[in-house]
Amino acid sequence: MKRILILGTGCPKCKTLAANTEAAARELGIEVSIEKVEKIAEIMKFGIMTTPGLVVDGVVRSAGKLLSVEEIKKHLGPL
Repeated sequence: MKRILILGTGCPKCKTLAANTEAAARELGIEVSIEKVEKIAEIMKFGIMTTPGLVVDGVVRSAGKLLSVEEIKKHLGPL
């Protein structure tokens, strides 16, 4: 199971990234755990300055960009 974190304060882009991530995992048929990290102090620990952010298994895969379902699928493969 992949552990995915969505970094963001709850803005529309952050919510869309979470929905797109769920859709990508569903389309790939992989099991994921998706958590939303909304506290600025926690987000800053990942070293990103712009949200939304996508973290897969502890590795920042994207920051400051709203990824499409297809783009997220590429990040859910092996690291």
